[in-house]
Amino acid sequence: MLQKIDLEPIKETACFFENNISNKPEVAIVLGSGLGGLVKDLQIEHEFPYKDIPNFPISTVKGHKGTMIFGKLNGVDVMVMNGRFHYYEGNDMRTITFPIQVMHQMGVKKLVLSNAAGGMNPTFDISDIMIITDHINHMGNNPLMGPNDDDLGPRFPDMSEAYSHRIIKLAKEIGREFNIKLQHGVYIGVTGPTFETPAEYRMYHIWGADAVGMSTVPETIVARYLGMEVFALSVITDLGVVGQIEKASHDEVLHAAEKAEPKMVKLVSELVARWK
Repeated sequence: MLQKIDLEPIKETACFFENNISNKPEVAIVLGSGLGGLVKDLQIEHEFPYKDIPNFPISTVKGHKGTMIFGKLNGVDVMVMNGRFHYYEGNDMRTITFPIQVMHQMGVKKLVLSNAAGGMNPTFDISDIMIITDHINHMGNNPLMGPNDDDLGPRFPDMSEAYSHRIIKLAKEIGREFNIKLQHGVYIGVTGPTFETPAEYRMYHIWGADAVGMSTVPETIVARYLGMEVFALSVITDLGVVGQIEKASHDEVLHAAEKAEPKMVKLVSELVARWK
C-alpha cells in the first residue's frame, strides 16, 4: 500500500543543492529527448551528475545526459534537468516526479517541460514545435495516488488549467516576434516504450489528442498539485497521421528534435526572460 510522500529525501536533496550552489533558481527546465542543445546557451555555474545527487535515480535513455545544471539563461537564474526519468524505464510515478518535488522545495514556482512526440494532427510536419495546451493522462497511473499530505496540496487538485494560459499567450507572441512557427494542441501521455500502432494513432486522434509521448504528464500533475505554473512544448519527431505513418526509430526521433533545437532554444530563452 502506498504511504504518504516522504518529505525527508526531498528536503535532503534540496539541501544538497542549496549548500553547493551560489544562485537561487527562479525557473526550472526539464529537457527531453534530443533537446539538450539548450545547454549551449546556458551560463553554467554548477553541474551535478545524477549519480552524485542524494536520492536521485539515474536516466538510462540515449539523448538524456543525466545532469542537473544551475546557471543563467538570458540573465535568469535557472535549474535545468538535462535528461528526465520515465515510467517505461521501470520507475514508479513518485520516482519520476521526485525532481519536481525538489524544485518546489527549493522555492521554484515556474516550470518549463519539453519532450519529443509523435504528431497525429494532419497539419503537423516533422520538427514542428507544438505548445501543449492540455493533456490526456493515458498512462494508467497517477503520481498523486496514495494518502494525501494536505500540507503539500489538495486531495483533488483542479486541472482545468494544467498549462498556464497567460504563458501560452506570451509564447505565441514571442513566436510571432521571432518568426518561429508554433503549433498548439493536446498531448496524450502513454507508458511506452513502444511507438504506437496505426490503430493507436487513429484512436488517440479521435480522442482529441494532437501529439503522443511517454513523459510530461506526471510532472505536470505534480507541479500543478504543488501550485507551480507550467509551460510545456513538444517537438514533433515522427508522424502518426493516417496515410503518412512510417516506421519510427529513436535515432530518427533524436535527429528530428535536433533540427528543431535552435528555434526551441530561442523560444524558451526569451520566455524565461519575460516570465514575470
